[in-house]
Parts: sequence; structure tokens; C-alpha cells
Amino acid sequence: MAIVTAALTKVSLGTTAAFTTATAYAGDTWTPVNNLLDIGEAGSEAEVVTAKIVDQPYVKKVKGSRDNGTMELVVARDSADAGYAALVAAEGTSFAYNFKVELADKPAAGASPKNSIFYFSAIVASRKNNFGDADNIVKTTFSLAISGAIIEVLASAS
Repeated sequence: MAIVTAALTKVSLGTTAAFTTATAYAGDTWTPVNNLLDIGEAGSEAEVVTAKIVDQPYVKKVKGSRDNGTMELVVARDSADAGYAALVAAEGTSFAYNFKVELADKPAAGASPKNSIFYFSAIVASRKNNFGDADNIVKTTFSLAISGAIIEVLASAS
């Protein structure tokens, strides 16, 4: 697989149904979010748990709970966009929603080339508008607090 940019990456919001497999996520109903400016980052990080044991010269460290973080999704504010409206509605609830992030990295050849896809569940924890100065596009940042695993489906030629 070659290195790719984030250009043409798609983000979609699904339902509140709980899924644990890529196949189940793929069957969800997806609403694309348009006007993406920055997709942010997400990924696994373990809590480092420490113990200072009296009869040992070094601090003992072990991995604790894992956290996939909070993705800061920045979009150009467009209240007429169905994806934007769905994010606004999701922020007003306490439910976790399904998300799909699809890269534009499918192979050039193959029987049925497919892009890489990341699936996860997250609460839309916040919605903040950035107005900026006269020459800025009004932006909204949605904080997607990921709860659980991120399932990655690799790009393939079929």
C-alpha cells in the first residue's frame, strides 16, 4: 500500500445500533458529512499504570485501560447539509453513534477495488463554532469521543 493524503476522505454518520464487526457496520445506514476541513486524529493509547515498589530500584509500569481518543472533526458550517444536521442532532443526545471514515486509497487495478475504511462508535461530545475574521469561513468543530474499538478494513483489489 502506498502513502496517501487525506484528500477525498469521506466521513459518514450512522445510527445508534451497537456493532462489533466490520460486516455489521457496513450494513448500517450512513449519512455523509460534507464540507470537511480537518478530520483530526484517533487511535489507541494505553494508560500507563505505575507502582513504586519499596524493595525495587525502578518504578514498575504496566499497561492499563486503552482509549481511542477524541476525533476533532472540523467542517464548514452548512445547516442545509444533512450530515451537518445529523451531527448537530447527535450532539444534543447522550447516545453513541456509528462513524465511518473512508480514505481514497483503493488500488488502481483489481476486480473490484475498495478503499480503506475505519468504523467506530462515538458520542458527539461537543459542537463549537469558530467565526474568525471577515475572511474566514465559519467552521464547526465536533468532538467525537470514541468509545470502544476502531475497526480498520484495509484497502483491497477485490
